[in-house]
Amino acid sequence: MPVNSFEHYPMSWKPDKKALKRPFYQSIASLLEQDIVNGFLAPGTKLPPQRELADFLDLNFTTITRAYTLCERKGLIYAVTGSGTFVAPNAARSIAISANETTNWIDLGFVASFEQTNEIVTEAIQKVTEKKYLNQLLNYNDPTGILHQKTAGLNWMESFGIRADQEHTAIVSGAQNALAIALTALFEPGNRIATDLYTYSNFIELAKMLHIQLIPIPGDQFGMLPDELEKQCRQVDIHGIFLMPSCSNPTTVMMSDFRKHELADVIRKHRLILIEDDIHAFMTAGIVSDYQQPLFNLLPEQSVYICGTSKSICSGLRVAYIVFGDPFRQKILQAIFNVNVKTSSLDAEVVTELILSGKAHDIISQKKRLAQAANDLYLEYFPLQKNVGHRLSFYRWLPLQGHHDALQLETDLKRNGVRAFHSDRFLSGQTTPDKYLRIALSSTNSLDELKTGLDILTQYLN
Repeated sequence: MPVNSFEHYPMSWKPDKKALKRPFYQSIASLLEQDIVNGFLAPGTKLPPQRELADFLDLNFTTITRAYTLCERKGLIYAVTGSGTFVAPNAARSIAISANETTNWIDLGFVASFEQTNEIVTEAIQKVTEKKYLNQLLNYNDPTGILHQKTAGLNWMESFGIRADQEHTAIVSGAQNALAIALTALFEPGNRIATDLYTYSNFIELAKMLHIQLIPIPGDQFGMLPDELEKQCRQVDIHGIFLMPSCSNPTTVMMSDFRKHELADVIRKHRLILIEDDIHAFMTAGIVSDYQQPLFNLLPEQSVYICGTSKSICSGLRVAYIVFGDPFRQKILQAIFNVNVKTSSLDAEVVTELILSGKAHDIISQKKRLAQAANDLYLEYFPLQKNVGHRLSFYRWLPLQGHHDALQLETDLKRNGVRAFHSDRFLSGQTTPDKYLRIALSSTNSLDELKTGLDILTQYLN
């Protein structure tokens, strides 16, 4: 029998004892997951202490620990040392962001890619279809990219400061595909990866699917704090780190060169596997005076570098370059085959044509002008954000005043004709009192449409 009577004792969660089956820890974890997903336990709810729940269920303390650990690995709950265990902000819903919806609103949520430049891509596609070796682009050969396609990719990445060779480079089906390959190849369920407190929502969802635990690390205007990373590495066994140094999604923070060196020291010391998603390097290299080089160059043997072209060239082609250290080569190549069988040589050839013809740089120049105009318009509405984050970012990170329920806020905005995403979607761990909206600037068809969306947004917030 339990030591204490719980008949009138207040507990945030009282699982049905009659529903428990062996093994008990799996049964408890299943009940907890059901109550979270069904909305009976709201995000941020503090769960009963493990000893208290063990007492209530008349079970061993270790059984409760195993149940909580299982749910933590699934991303359903998180623990704060000295404070307790809480329901994760995103546990009850998928937070992966998609544009695959029929919309009746102005989209300031999904970050598109200033699709006005796609006419240039169409011309390149027509040139590729006229090539004599077109039929060779349609077979199973060269699963990680044809030689001249890799060469073009290496030249492309060299303009962003990356130094690599063909043996350690592959072409994959977009940056999201590259992330899936890196996680599948180099990590196992239960492994831990350090991330920014707010990070790319699709990476959060991918880690959740693969049962990889994310460890949130605070940062400042220069990027992740190395002392905080060091502290976490001492407390728990961390296997890797995920960073977006050129323009962090969603916060728009550009990592300074001195911060890269500081973080590289910690990563090297603790032998972490670095996944560097540098999809926004094209906006930063050659523009920002403090941009020297990717983190990959400081840690080539410990890193996987991802350079997607969806934002810089064309989102629909789904082409990305992945560069990896020699210790990872065999595992990465095997994962590419297992996940993809091969990458589309036809899509890669279109990107190669754009790079070799110089049209890719024309596209970037046009996108930079569009991004500048969109950011200038945004700052007319929110002038206090002028010196915050990347000045050419395709999105903005807007602080919210007062309390806003995430789901209610997004729903209200849609009713008013605008879609935007609350910061809870991007939390890699515990909730925080600070709340934000990520405002996409690159998804509307024109500046006039963006202006209308910002009008609606400011009216609602005011």
